[in-house]
Parts: sequence; structure tokens; C-alpha cells
Amino acid sequence: MPSRRSRWSGIDRLFGLDGRESGQNRPHSQEWLQEEERASVPAEEVTKVCLRLRQLIQDCVPCEMEESRVTTPHSRIITAKVIQAAKEAGGKEFGGCVVYSLLVNQKWFRREALSELWDSDLHKLRAQACGVIAKLIIEGEEDLNYLLYAVLLRRYSYMANGVPTPPVNVIEKAVDLHAVRVIGSSGYQKCINYLWRGWLVQDENDPSVFVDYKDKDNPNFFIHMDPDRMRAPRNQNAAQLLLSLVYLILYTSAINSVNPSGELDGAEIVLYLFTLGYVCDEIMKVYKAGYHILGFWNAFNAILYSFLTVSLAFRIVGLTASNGTDFREHYSKLSYNMLSFVAPMFWCRLMLYLDSFRFFGAMLVVLKVMMKESVIFFALLIIIIIGFLQAFIGLDLTEDNVANDVYFIIESMTKAILQSPEFDGFEGFGPPWGIILYYCFTFVVMIILLNILIALYNSAYEDIYENADDEYLALFSQKTMQFVRAPDENVFIAPFNLIEIVISALLEWWMSKHLYEVINDYVMAIIYSPLLFVSAYFETRAAHRIRHNRSRGDEDDDVIEEWEQMAHELDMEAEGWTKTCDLVKPNMEEDPAVLEIRRMRGELEELKALLLEFKEARGGK
Repeated sequence: MPSRRSRWSGIDRLFGLDGRESGQNRPHSQEWLQEEERASVPAEEVTKVCLRLRQLIQDCVPCEMEESRVTTPHSRIITAKVIQAAKEAGGKEFGGCVVYSLLVNQKWFRREALSELWDSDLHKLRAQACGVIAKLIIEGEEDLNYLLYAVLLRRYSYMANGVPTPPVNVIEKAVDLHAVRVIGSSGYQKCINYLWRGWLVQDENDPSVFVDYKDKDNPNFFIHMDPDRMRAPRNQNAAQLLLSLVYLILYTSAINSVNPSGELDGAEIVLYLFTLGYVCDEIMKVYKAGYHILGFWNAFNAILYSFLTVSLAFRIVGLTASNGTDFREHYSKLSYNMLSFVAPMFWCRLMLYLDSFRFFGAMLVVLKVMMKESVIFFALLIIIIIGFLQAFIGLDLTEDNVANDVYFIIESMTKAILQSPEFDGFEGFGPPWGIILYYCFTFVVMIILLNILIALYNSAYEDIYENADDEYLALFSQKTMQFVRAPDENVFIAPFNLIEIVISALLEWWMSKHLYEVINDYVMAIIYSPLLFVSAYFETRAAHRIRHNRSRGDEDDDVIEEWEQMAHELDMEAEGWTKTCDLVKPNMEEDPAVLEIRRMRGELEELKALLLEFKEARGGK
């Protein structure tokens, strides 16, 4: 999402911190933050910080223990002194890289847990400790500007095999490691929220550096109609969702208006143009980012687009014949049948863009984990199927019809997997061994394997829903970073990328860069004008709230809740209520047994003093 100077608004966008404080006394100036953000931290120094923190974690967690002793609030393992020591690992000069170094150590400990199985639990516990300390450091940082620009968004690298690793910031590192404890911290989510809204953007000169969006407090409606605002992840997600709904409407119109002649109507033509745009978008993603970005949804979309492409090919083949011929009717019917076959996939595709809502996001996380767990089931199932299939073929005595028998065997085994076994027909397979084998196969699949699969699904469901909030926040953060980590100079969301391809092919190779960007701005302004109008309305309202918050000395995204509306009219300290609360509140930092022992020790000291006084009063006798 790299920013550049906007020709549309007519205002020079010199992206930087706007110099207006949010009402708090910041120990770090805005100018220092800009210089510090662009200054590179040597990878050797970051590695030294990583090694210091590694020693600290190993000393604080020297042996295996219950995980709750490390992760519980006010832990006696991860104490305030440990947090302070972790902060001092980077010193005053490199303090911003401490959280990054903790995530690096978390990665190292996870790797050790896999390579050293005899100490796997210990290494996993130390990895958890890294996440706990990183979260407490993030939540304990009061300087928001320093937290955002020096801790979370600044890119660091460490030495590996004698060379620095690719620079990455804490936001990206936590998403890559799936460090849900760090992702669930308040400061991390505030940063993600700013990125999602477009309040933090990438610098036009250096996309690796994030700066403040200058006009977020500007109440001018037309300033926010700038097409550059389509780089905000929230606006891109809204555009993708709307276009997916249009894509679904086009499909519904095409499938419900069958043309007996096989000719393509307007809805079908637009449908296939959308498909072409999505195919080009998937290809460009793989071309730019490599195969590492490939995942479940990429495979899902590839299958859907393949069916649509084949359906169009059958339609074109049918159109080569004369109207009313059986050849044309056959291929037209085949095309419509294939188009109807992918209807469930069209509707399931909406889930890809609904994961920004908590309900759908949590369910998608559960489904994703279930799919991973089911790999074990299918691996065992394939081995068992191959073994029994070979046995049934070997028992087949009717060699003149082996092909049909193989089809019958596979169909019967599939029915057994779907819990609808049919035992008729296996009597002729080397009696009595064939029917015995089928009984064995049915027992193994229906009683053993399917119950294993149910147990795996149940375990995955419980594990996710025990930590559903953090898992959803991790999914939302990953979605936000997908927009931020794949910067695009001109945001043409599929299928509008076809327009970008045409403009690039016709103009970019001979036109000046400035004029080419102006043309792209105007084209984007026309395409996205309805969405930009809605976005500008909400951003204008947000600008008024930001100004109001800054006038009160609060953060930009602060919201006055009901219980805060009259809080300033009540002086609890003057009334003595604060003292009353201090007297009755429990001590969460000390164990009750330890407190009782300390109290008894104090009483013993008093008793000892009284005995000494009594002894002196009796003349030492």
C-alpha cells in the first residue's frame, strides 16, 4: 500500500507525522521518530539482543512446569523484574528491537521443540514465555508513537548463517509465527486497527517505512474522495466483497436464464470477463510473491475458475455448429451442467471475504484447523483402501470382467466410508474370504478411522474455541497484512485489473510517468466513485471525532463510553473512596500462603522483642 503524491486532491501529500500531539507528554519527538524509523539497526546488534534474551528465558524457565505458572497474570515466574530485565537487553539505543528479538527466540524455541523431542515440553514452555514477555512489554508501553514506529512497525533483521535475514517488523513476524498471544495485545491491535483504517500508510519514498496519514483529521469531504484512499485495507476489502456479490448475481442470472440456442447473453459475457480478471489476479499474485502465498483459497479458486473455463470452452465448441443441431445442443447442455455443478463453490467463495466479521472468521479458523487434522485420517484411509483393493482384485476369479469388478469394489468401499455399506456381491470373491475382508474393511473404516476423525475434529474445535478471540484477531491481522505486504502503485481490484492491463499496454510504454499516474488516478476515481463517496462520508465523521479527542487530550480512536461521561464530575480520592478500595482490594501479586507466613513471621518478631524486654526488666535472669 505505498503512498505517493496525489494529483487528484491537488494537495502535496508529504506523508509524515503531523506534529500534533494527542495530548500526552511524549518523551520521543516526532522528528526523532522519523529519523529513527529510517535509521538501520545493525543485524549484529539485534542478534546480541536475541542471545541476551535467550539466556534470560533459559534462566527464568529452567525446567518443565505447568504452563499456567508462566502464562497466568501476575505470574511468579514472569515477574516485573523479569520484564524490566528484558527491556534492558537492548539498552537505551536498541530498546525498540526487544519485542522483535523475543519473537525470534520464540521461533528458535519452537524449532528446538521439534528437533529435541526429549525436551519438547520445556522448549514449548520457553516459547510461551517469550510471547508472555512480549505481550506485557507491548501493553506496558505508554508512549504510543514509540510503540508504533520504533517497536511494532520498524523492520529489523538478525544474523543467520553469517548473513542478515530479510528485514521484517513485529506486525509481520507475529503473523508469520501465528503468535496469538502477542497479536491479542492491546497495542498490537491498535496498530492493526490504524493500518486497517488507513491511518498508517507506507511512505512514498520507502514502502518499508510507515508514516501517519496526514489528512485523517481533515473534515473536508472532497479530500477523502482521493482515489489513493483505496489503498486502505478496509476500502479494498469492501470493494472485494461488493464485487464478489456482483459476481454471484451474474452467476445466478446466467444459470437461471438458459438459452436453448447456446448463445452467450450479456450476463454470461460479463461473468466470464469477471472470471478472466480473477484468473489474471491469481497469476500475478503468484508471479510477484512466489508459490509461498499459495493456500487453501488459492486452490479453491483455481478449481472454480477451471470449471468455468472448461464450461466456456464447451459453449464455444457448441457454437461452431449450426443452430438446432444435436452437436450444438449436446455441448450447450454440457456447458450448463458444468456451470450448475459449481454453484456451491460460488456461494462458499463468499466466506473468503466475510472473514473480517467475527462470527465467520472464528468458524473459518475452526474449519482450517479441521482440514489440517483430517490429513492424518486421509493418509491412513488411503493406505487401507489400497491394501484392501489389492486383496479384492486378487480374490476376483472372473478375469473376463475385471474392469467392472474394480468399479464395483471402489463403489462399495466408498459407500462403506460414507456409512452406507452394501455386502451383496462379495460372495463371488474367493469365498469365504471376500465377504470376510469386506466385513473387516467396514469395521476398520466405520468403527476405528471415523471415530478417530471425530475425535480429531472435536479436539480442534475445543482448542480453537478456548482461544477464539485471539484466533480471530490473528486471522484479522493476517488479512490486514495481506493488503499491506503486497503494495500496488495503482489499486485495480479484480476484475478492474483488466482495465489496468489495457491502460498499461497502450500508454505506459511511451507516456511520461507523471501523466500516466494522472490518467490512472482519474480512471480509479470514476470506477470507485460510489465506494469512495461512502468511504469519504465515514472518514469525515471520523475526522470530527479525532479533532474532538485531540482537544480533550485523548487518543485519536478514543470513544467516550457511558461510564466515562460523568467520571470527571466525581472526585473519588477527595471522598475517600479510593482509600476504601485500596483497603479491600486483594493482593494479586503475592501468594496467600506467603502472605500468611510473612504475617506470622512479623508476629514472632514482635513476640521475640517482648521476651527480650521482659528479660531486661527482670535483670537479665
